[in-house]
Amino acid sequence: MAIAKAERLMNLALCLLGTRRPLSKRELRGSIEAYLEAGSDDSFNRMFERDKDDLRELGLVIETVENLDGETGYLARRDSNRLPPIQLDAEEAAALGLAAKVWQQARLAGAASGALQKLRAAGMPEAEDTYDTPHSALEPRIPVHEAAFEPLMLACRDRRPVVFAYRKANAARPETRHVEPWTLECWRGHWYLAGWDRERGAERVFRLSRITGKVRSRAGAFTAPVPDVSTVRETVESWAGETATRSARIRLRTDCGYPLRARALSVRERGDGWDELEIPYGHGLDAWLVEFGPDVVVLEPADLRADVMDRLRAVAKG
Repeated sequence: MAIAKAERLMNLALCLLGTRRPLSKRELRGSIEAYLEAGSDDSFNRMFERDKDDLRELGLVIETVENLDGETGYLARRDSNRLPPIQLDAEEAAALGLAAKVWQQARLAGAASGALQKLRAAGMPEAEDTYDTPHSALEPRIPVHEAAFEPLMLACRDRRPVVFAYRKANAARPETRHVEPWTLECWRGHWYLAGWDRERGAERVFRLSRITGKVRSRAGAFTAPVPDVSTVRETVESWAGETATRSARIRLRTDCGYPLRARALSVRERGDGWDELEIPYGHGLDAWLVEFGPDVVVLEPADLRADVMDRLRAVAKG
């Protein structure tokens, strides 16, 4: 779910829960920023009906009644939507504690810790944490090493345009990009941003590790609509050849390139410090192979080998 839709649903739920009388569509539209930005009455009506249905699917009890002016109004009575007392067993408490550890490296660590404290104050049992020991072999984490993560996370949440310098895999120098950020997603240990590239007038996906310098926010509203769902993972998978219909043959240095080995269709040990792999070949595989530098040699097909060589020459000219 895109951040913009989640924010819209939250605002609608708060309005319906916070009122003592039914609110009409007109009043709700005037109270929620996303509805004010709807281009037409038809667009607003469709958006509101979808949001109302989504909240009901999430469990919110919404009543439809007539208000004092005879208009159809909506409200969510607190007594009908009050949650029962929290009752968690030791295994459920352990699962929540484990989930909170995932965000230790990011700004969300504080929010996760605070949520656990509130649950414990409400009676959540203190579970024995088998992962919180100096001898633990496993520790769950979502790595967030990129400095761009936090400002982009906040920009997605607040719907603020951003500017940053971005270096593509085959470019010697970074370019300035003006982006309306939509959502962040982690895929195979790397973070990606989906958003609207203003100069190119199209949706783009950016790998955070290729952002150089600071991410700077800009004033003003978004110029393009924010989709309810952004296909970050599907886009990145297509770059990496996940939707491949062909295969490629490469040489890979022994004990290197685990991500390539994990996707290999076959692996043959050569005994000379190199292994020979057959891997899926799709759009963007050349850019991915370049990242492994001298540890990879493309054997075939010839067009893939040529594309990788062109990218390496562009980097070398730097």
